Amino acid sequence: MESLSQQQAVFAGHLRDPRNNRAPEGIEDRRLAVYRELFFNNIEGLLSANFPVIRSLFDDPAWRELARDFYREHRCQTPLFPEVAKEFLRYLEWRRDQGRDDPDFLLELAHYEWVELALSLDDSVIDANAIDADGDLLESIPVMSPHAWPLAYRYAVHRIGRDAQPQEAPPAPTFLLVVRDAGEQVRFKEINDGVYQLLQALADNDETSGRELLSSLVPSGADPDAFINEGAAMLRQLRERDVILGTQRIPS
Repeated sequence: MESLSQQQAVFAGHLRDPRNNRAPEGIEDRRLAVYRELFFNNIEGLLSANFPVIRSLFDDPAWRELARDFYREHRCQTPLFPEVAKEFLRYLEWRRDQGRDDPDFLLELAHYEWVELALSLDDSVIDANAIDADGDLLESIPVMSPHAWPLAYRYAVHRIGRDAQPQEAPPAPTFLLVVRDAGEQVRFKEINDGVYQLLQALADNDETSGRELLSSLVPSGADPDAFINEGAAMLRQLRERDVILGTQRIPS
């Protein structure tokens, strides 16, 4: 007699990979088919909803094969449905390391599609009492929103589609800014290398004034005063777009 845990393992193994794992004894295949379809269709539906662009790149058989591979080969580390998309990212990374015949851009595109869900669910806490929303962005320490993520990709992931699939990475990377604004809307914007560097510096900064931070980013040969003036205007724009929340409030 098999133990309950052994029976469950046989049942789960069959559901994940019915072609290579025997069905539990004593259960009618018609009944097993209901479970096989229900479990797989739930996973495939989640992937289709979370990665619509990737789904559009594959015809139905190829997409179901990719979803089936994920279902069969990947051991998810969470029981939470909202985390399945992140598990799919881990799986695609594993496939890349295994040398699977996936498009070179696939992992980056998956990350780009995952970001919207991840940021919409991000539960980072903002302490409004520690922030002066109208503070001087040059003379005080700017505070970047935890819901503003600067991203860098080898491929122009936001332009990839069924009829626009690059064969190789372009010579220059693509920089994007994704923000969950005060209205809880997630928005993407393409940015240049300079703004990306500024955002990276802001994200890592908790002790340097805006002026000092901009001074550290002045390119070789550039006019420091002109660069700081342009940078100050950019800081103001970032505050208007909810990327910068204000400045650190000085305790009274």
